[in-house]
Amino acid sequence: MKTLLRIVLNVVWLVLAGLPMALAYAVAGLICFVLVVTIPWGFAAFRVANYVLWPFGRTVVAKPTAGVGSFLGNVIWFLVAGIWLAIGHVISAVALAVTIIGIPLAIAELKIIPVTLAPLGKQIVSSDRPFATGYGSAVAM
Repeated sequence: MKTLLRIVLNVVWLVLAGLPMALAYAVAGLICFVLVVTIPWGFAAFRVANYVLWPFGRTVVAKPTAGVGSFLGNVIWFLVAGIWLAIGHVISAVALAVTIIGIPLAIAELKIIPVTLAPLGKQIVSSDRPFATGYGSAVAM
């Protein structure tokens, strides 16, 4: 039952919110790869794009090895791209919340904002809960 629920939620999510936001992350990642110095941010952008495409049944956890470099990188990311992507999530959440079916997806959209603002030092892992988006209980892959 949990697997079926995850699949249904992810398919609806993909059509209504996942594809546009994943494209936004992909554009940010491509820009980061063009500017060679920002390649680590490009990898983070593509990792989050993958998560945004199919978020239900996965969650974001902090990497235990993340340090000061991740923090400083997240500050730069926040100023350059994170805030704009977070605004995109908020706009998408408002649009989803207009319908009854979209309310759970709008909540999930808002739960993705923390990793949008600070993607470095995070990893995406499988979760035992179908509604796990954002930070929560996880099962390591």
